[in-house]
Amino acid sequence: MTALAISNAVLWLLLLLLAAAVLALARQVGVLHERIAPAGALMLRRGLTVGEPAPLLEVADLEGRAHQVGSARADGRSTLLLFVSPSCPVCKSLLPAVKSSRKDERGWVHVILASDGDSAEQRAFVAAQGLADIPYVVSAALGLAYQVSRLPFAALLDERGILRAHGLVNSREHLESLFEAKRLGVASLQEYFSGTA
Repeated sequence: MTALAISNAVLWLLLLLLAAAVLALARQVGVLHERIAPAGALMLRRGLTVGEPAPLLEVADLEGRAHQVGSARADGRSTLLLFVSPSCPVCKSLLPAVKSSRKDERGWVHVILASDGDSAEQRAFVAAQGLADIPYVVSAALGLAYQVSRLPFAALLDERGILRAHGLVNSREHLESLFEAKRLGVASLQEYFSGTA
């Protein structure tokens, strides 16, 4: 009977020590979470400068509707220009986040998807991904004007056509970092957290 009581006491002591260790680890995870800044869209060293007027181009979407990219918008909304490709797997994985952001942010942002290449392939991509309600522009000139070298690439223009943020966007967090950079008035979240804003 004494051995049973001792083993029970040792087990309870081990359980209390284990609970204390779990609580200490949970606290450390919380501390680390607070210290790690969110990663924003990756800004490339070359390309357009944030704060300057965006290149002004008139392009047509797959439905033949004209879009003035880079001009001031009469409705007061910003423009998110997202460059994608049917052959880009990251682009495809990002599209649900784009659709969700387009719906959630519709009060202040207008989304335009852009690509280049064969129009038939682009139409098949639009149909397969359910993008019929988002303007989809096929224009090599647009990609050249915005100096797009990697995909998926996004540029956020304000209501006056001024470039507010841009960069590679590989996830929902990267996409939302463009919105947050505009709200904070900085070129990128990295700039904001480094204190160089």
